[in-house]
Amino acid sequence: MAVQLVGKTFAANLGQLQARLTSESDTRMTFVVTSGAGMTADGRRETVDVEIVEIRPQLYLVSWREAGGATVVHVEDLVNSTLHSTVTLDGRLYRLAGTFQEA
Repeated sequence: MAVQLVGKTFAANLGQLQARLTSESDTRMTFVVTSGAGMTADGRRETVDVEIVEIRPQLYLVSWREAGGATVVHVEDLVNSTLHSTVTLDGRLYRLAGTFQEA
């Protein structure tokens, strides 16, 4: 269960790509892109259906599909404040890593 994520907002900093992620429930999340790094527009906001799997306490595998077809998979580590992200966008695969901290 993703109780450590639900109802909270986290800042994802993947270098030039940055976003704020808010989990409304175990199955719904809203993200706001604060810096799109040319991959997406700054300020873009979307609410998506997510699947959250707790791998171990405070380590989550989170995945979703965006309205435009992009797919995202995160490994969110609350203990170490790290994030690993794999994104498919327009037929390209991006592997990103950075920080993940409660905002």
